[in-house]
Amino acid sequence: MTTTNERNNTMTTLNTLKLVSARQSALSNPVHQRRFKLARKLAEEIEVAKAASEGQVHTVTRSKMITNSEGVREATSTTRKVKEWFWTCEGGKVNVAVRYGSKVIELAKGKNAIELASSAELVPTLQLVRDAVIAGELDEAISSASEKLKKGFKR
Repeated sequence: MTTTNERNNTMTTLNTLKLVSARQSALSNPVHQRRFKLARKLAEEIEVAKAASEGQVHTVTRSKMITNSEGVREATSTTRKVKEWFWTCEGGKVNVAVRYGSKVIELAKGKNAIELASSAELVPTLQLVRDAVIAGELDEAISSASEKLKKGFKR
């Protein structure tokens, strides 16, 4: 049982904090949601490029619920390989295509990839693209790719 003195001490402690009436707002703007989804995927692709430069394969671990043979649901971890958005062309040049889901984003009219002189430029280029996405420079292209994806789900 709390006494009046203990309750007053609690209120004194709370009075040292700045209390406000607030609600946490979700990212309700779909443009921002798509922008940050692509930024997360670009960060993942940067990790893939770093691993490839070291001769390794980057995998992502995710948790998933499965039902075992006894009918009990349990959490397990699975790994999956992340698909590379880049490939080497003739002459040692590297091309990078930016994807939103399964759709390749058109970066400029009729241009869907970035050509690099070597794989050493890959990580800095992906970081520049990520910065451009966060700044909103590709919002129109992302929206277009998102609409194409949505059409694929309609029956």
